[in-house]
Amino acid sequence: MCAVLAIVAGIAIPAVLQARMRANEGAAIASLAVIRSAQATYATSCGGGGFAQSLDDLALLPAGATESFITEPLGANGVIQSGYVANLSADTGALLVTAAAATCNSSTADAVSAFFAERHPQSISLTGQRSFAMATSGTIYVRADGVTITPGMAGTTVLR
Repeated sequence: MCAVLAIVAGIAIPAVLQARMRANEGAAIASLAVIRSAQATYATSCGGGGFAQSLDDLALLPAGATESFITEPLGANGVIQSGYVANLSADTGALLVTAAAATCNSSTADAVSAFFAERHPQSISLTGQRSFAMATSGTIYVRADGVTITPGMAGTTVLR
């Protein structure tokens, strides 16, 4: 009886882990779309056409508002959601568009012309196998080895 249980567990546990990693990857990809939407709203209503440089700035409340541009659990760079770490920064070559003090939520950093968002597994092969990133264009990129993607998208391919 114990041998049968061990065999069943040996088959079921890896399948469950794979399913959980796939679910985590799906959540990571979906959160990039949330970030893109929050950035579009921020740029049109708060940043004078410029984008926030961090999730922390997107989470700041605009003056007189009751809701920020992005909400928990994506309210800060470095936050872990569904086994993936989230970060947002200026993209390579980004230019100043609006000074931080002139944004509607008094951002900590200036609003810039281009952004870069990335999600990487907290633990490669345990919480996820691939890392994902997106720049201002909205195209999602993937890196199969799970290594953190940096601005410029080195080592990535376009997610299909």
